[in-house]
Amino acid sequence: MTLSAPINVLFLCTGNSARSILSEALCNDLGGDKWHGFSAGSKPSGMPHPEGLAHLMSKGHAVGGYSSKSWDVFSGEHAPVMDVIITVCDNAANEVCPVWPYRGNTPPIVAHWPAEDPAHIEPLAARQAAFADVYLICKARIEALMALDTSVPRDRLTAAVRAIGA
Repeated sequence: MTLSAPINVLFLCTGNSARSILSEALCNDLGGDKWHGFSAGSKPSGMPHPEGLAHLMSKGHAVGGYSSKSWDVFSGEHAPVMDVIITVCDNAANEVCPVWPYRGNTPPIVAHWPAEDPAHIEPLAARQAAFADVYLICKARIEALMALDTSVPRDRLTAAVRAIGA
């Protein structure tokens, strides 16, 4: 099975405040009608990190609709169906994830794209630089994802999505 638009991508992290929010925003802003980004966390912090939002705004992204939420939001019966699920931190990659609803008999492609957490770096200037670095990493990976041929066989597509984070 191949992926067809719109392709829903869920970015997971433990706190859902920094890397996953950046990735969600990038996916939505770069994806047009083909890619829709979402984010969640296993233990959400309750709000996106202010430095992450500031960096997104400095790059021209609207940030009004982003929030820190539990991944349970996306595992329910009426949740949007995810085609691709990407963990962006080591903690979320090692946690037991919920069972995700999927289309037909095909579960979502799951990949791990680790990135260092910029949220707790001190002092402020170092934290801001870390957010800028993580933004660039996430942007490059999401652009690579969107450049993939989504019509190839699923095993090849899965390998390609996973290779982006390697």
